[in-house]
Amino acid sequence: MTLYKLSLRNARRQAGDYLIYFVTVVLVCAMLYAFNCLALSEEIHRLSGMLDNMTLIIVLASIAVVIIIGWLVSYTTGFMLSRRSRELGTYLLIGLENKQIARLFFLENLSVGAVALLFGIPFGNLVYQALRAILLTMFCAPYRFQYSFSLKAIGLTGIYFAAIYFFALLKSRKRIRRMKIYDLIYFERQNETALIKKSQTRKTLFAVSLIFGIAGTLLLMTAAKLLIGVIGAGCIIVFIYGFFTSFSSGVPAYFARKPEQKYQGQNLMIFRTLTAKLSSMGIVMATVSLLFTATLLTEGSGLVFNGIFQGRLEKDAFDLLFVSDKEEHVAQCRESMTAQIPLTAFWQYRLYQGDDDSLVSYLEETAGYYRYSYDHDYNKTALMAYSDYAALRNMLGLPAAELEPDRYIIHCMPYLEEPLRQWKRPLSSDGKTLSPGKIYTEQFAQNLWNGNGHQLLLVVPDAFCATRPVIRYLMAAMTEYNMTTEQVEALQLSLSERAADGVHLHSDEWDLLFSKAANIADTAAWSAMMVFPLFYLALTLAMTAATVLTVQQLGEAGRYRRQFALLYKLGMDGREMRRVLFLQLAIYYLMPVIPPVLIAIPFILDMCHGVEPGTMVGVNSPTVILAISLGLFFLVYLLYTVIAYISMKRNVLPE
Repeated sequence: MTLYKLSLRNARRQAGDYLIYFVTVVLVCAMLYAFNCLALSEEIHRLSGMLDNMTLIIVLASIAVVIIIGWLVSYTTGFMLSRRSRELGTYLLIGLENKQIARLFFLENLSVGAVALLFGIPFGNLVYQALRAILLTMFCAPYRFQYSFSLKAIGLTGIYFAAIYFFALLKSRKRIRRMKIYDLIYFERQNETALIKKSQTRKTLFAVSLIFGIAGTLLLMTAAKLLIGVIGAGCIIVFIYGFFTSFSSGVPAYFARKPEQKYQGQNLMIFRTLTAKLSSMGIVMATVSLLFTATLLTEGSGLVFNGIFQGRLEKDAFDLLFVSDKEEHVAQCRESMTAQIPLTAFWQYRLYQGDDDSLVSYLEETAGYYRYSYDHDYNKTALMAYSDYAALRNMLGLPAAELEPDRYIIHCMPYLEEPLRQWKRPLSSDGKTLSPGKIYTEQFAQNLWNGNGHQLLLVVPDAFCATRPVIRYLMAAMTEYNMTTEQVEALQLSLSERAADGVHLHSDEWDLLFSKAANIADTAAWSAMMVFPLFYLALTLAMTAATVLTVQQLGEAGRYRRQFALLYKLGMDGREMRRVLFLQLAIYYLMPVIPPVLIAIPFILDMCHGVEPGTMVGVNSPTVILAISLGLFFLVYLLYTVIAYISMKRNVLPE
């Protein structure tokens, strides 16, 4: 049998023995290809000018994926080397040279990568079509299924895979070339000892690691600068490695102090399993736990960003809203709008200034409301005439709102409704006094920089506004059909060209044009540039860490088989053996998850609460985002755990 035939046979056997590893590499290849297609697609780039930055972001994310998967391949090949060391040592005994064995090992692993690439590209095209459909739907653009391959994306994916396998396998190849027959044959049987033997050192390291963990989590939550965030991340790394090093080394010490517990129930079997690989288990568990921590933080951040984008999008009420501090600018904008876009309704109106900032100060204390950092006109609460309010509600298709005599209406964001029910202070102007009346919370363009009030608005009789100063001139409009981004850009351009006539779009004079169509496009672009890559990284991290744990377990199948065969001969029935196996896997898979969950929960909740009030509500509320983050993570993790349990039960337990 030639060297190449032998390597192909071993590659097939390796793919069968480590099927979960092979499937993970295929999935990563599919994601690499899909995101490369997104980055290189001219169709996607034409959707928005903001997507010009998407290529760089996806390339950076893909480089991070290459590094992560490169470590996975390096770890897995090193693990395979330790499991096949006796086989490779036998090859030396029958006359093969070290460089031939190194080439054999290199080729068979490279063959696995090549086959994974071959399977991954077609599947990646399906993933790309799914991402493309989502993105086009977000931009309200038509979608048609097109199963076509991108040669540039295939080439870039091939380069990524070449980098992954070249650097990952180079270490194993050099290692084999230096090893002797004795080293290979007895490589798997090297003695393993605890990393930390002194009890006091373990206790000190455990306590110090907990302090670092608390400090790191707090620094990440309060990171106002990049340096603080980096220090926090460093503390988290120290905590995780210190925790697992001291914890795993303390397992035999615990049973040494309480030997009676070692022989209770199935503790003996579990104790033996935990101590079998004690010298490396702490490092492996810490690395996996660190990957899980990065997974949850990345996934949670992606959901928070998505919540921010979607929350702001859902608050758009009018198709077009023009805001100015000069009334003649609004008239000029109205001419441009009616000339270019079919309008079904429009209304020109004013906002007036309230008497003081007492209501804003009250909300700051009771509702988490925040005012602008500078002296903004809305800090004294904006007023709107009832006739304008009624016309705008009619334009939006909202039911009529009755203004009771000697009262004013409060229209606010939903999160302000409850504290405003306790507000009893009257509103006075020029001898007229109004008491608080009904509260309405429909979407009314109140989340904008200069919309219908900053989060809230007081609606008063028209006569009440006669003596109040005007703070904004506005025009709201509804279009006959959904505008395209090209139409929005054309309207903005026409307004900019009329600067000589007094229209200064986005200038210091606060002339602003808000468009629902433009906001939809911006939201979709931001999601493509931030949410998609974050989930891309999170899924890669989760699959990598779960694969490492699963490969570790499946690699021990032979040892487990011998142990359970002995237990069967000693009289343990099948039910007890399944229970022992389940407990072993449960402990093994739960240990690296606990620290990440404890770190991620406060981090994600704090990140949600750091967003402007009223944004993270409904399906984007902090508790829902936290539940989705943990749910998605454990869904992927549980899949790997179930596969490992089923495989181990089938291959290990006696029939």
